[in-house]
Amino acid sequence: MEQKWWEINPDTFIDTPFLAIYPDRIRYNIEMLITSVNGDLTKLRPHIKTHKLGEILQLLRDYGIEKVKCATISEAELCALYNVPDILLAYQPAGLLKQHRWLQLLQNYPEINFSTIVDNFETVFELSKLGQNNNQTFGVYIDINTGMNRTGVDFKSNWDELVCDISERPNIQFLGIHIYDGHLHGTEEARIKDASEIFSVIKDRLYSLQQRLGTTLKIVAGGSGTFPFYATQEGVECSPGTFVFWDTNYQIHLPEQDFLPAAVLVGTIISKPENATLCIDIGYKAVASENPLDKRLTILNDINLIPVSQSEEHLVLQNNGSQQYNLGEIIYVVPYHICPTCALYETVQVVNARHDIYDQWTVLARKRKINI
Repeated sequence: MEQKWWEINPDTFIDTPFLAIYPDRIRYNIEMLITSVNGDLTKLRPHIKTHKLGEILQLLRDYGIEKVKCATISEAELCALYNVPDILLAYQPAGLLKQHRWLQLLQNYPEINFSTIVDNFETVFELSKLGQNNNQTFGVYIDINTGMNRTGVDFKSNWDELVCDISERPNIQFLGIHIYDGHLHGTEEARIKDASEIFSVIKDRLYSLQQRLGTTLKIVAGGSGTFPFYATQEGVECSPGTFVFWDTNYQIHLPEQDFLPAAVLVGTIISKPENATLCIDIGYKAVASENPLDKRLTILNDINLIPVSQSEEHLVLQNNGSQQYNLGEIIYVVPYHICPTCALYETVQVVNARHDIYDQWTVLARKRKINI
């Protein structure tokens, strides 16, 4: 890939700050993903939380990827609008409001294979009752907690007994298990070791459960960090999401994965309070700010531009180098965490191989509600 791939023809600019994406690099990342599973598209169920874009859903479908995972009902609706055949909501629909929205989505798109996750019998009972009252069957996976401690049934517990109870409920189709292990960090070797040890316990239980139920159960497992492990496991659907845009965080912590950054923030120098101090218009309303300042973004123009403070609409940079910058000059930034950054923008600007912005795509699923 060329040097300064991120530079954009200023004649095609909109006002900053804006988020630019590069489809040539996105296609490269999709092709790398497919190569990672030796071309077996049945193993891929990418998460759409990173991009929330219908055009990228279409791009995935153009490559033959027909299954996705999502985190919100809005994201699931976006997938349905783009006719994705198989949609997993990896977020338990607890409470009547979420359950009725979920029901409405399924009723509106009866030709699509929807499923969701559960981690308790109460939610299953409510879905079963809702299904019986509305002639609707809900496909469910049991969510297994392997140490993330966010949702799910402890993998060391008697979750197989819960599965048997779930499978007996009317209007419930039990499909398999869901694992998200985003808590696993460290080197590739350490992540694979930890994931492998836990997964071996789960597989043993799953084998016995399949014998007991007389059916083959599906496994949806992992995110970006453990993707290399699950990509090698037979019968597992992998669910990385960040690969599509990549970011500084994973460039640093997942060096074994050869994806390319494909999304860049573009800002303008709006002030020079001192000769070696620049202020640009990328505040924390323009980039994910859940991390400390030194882990929010990477300046592409110049490694000597160091972020020193940030507020809502301002980012102050200390210029430790010899290159001088003028008011109005453009600064390019890769976010440390692209997923919540993308959700800050109503639209993304699409850049072609000639470095021109040639299109604008709406980040439709950043909305909490599209139609349903």
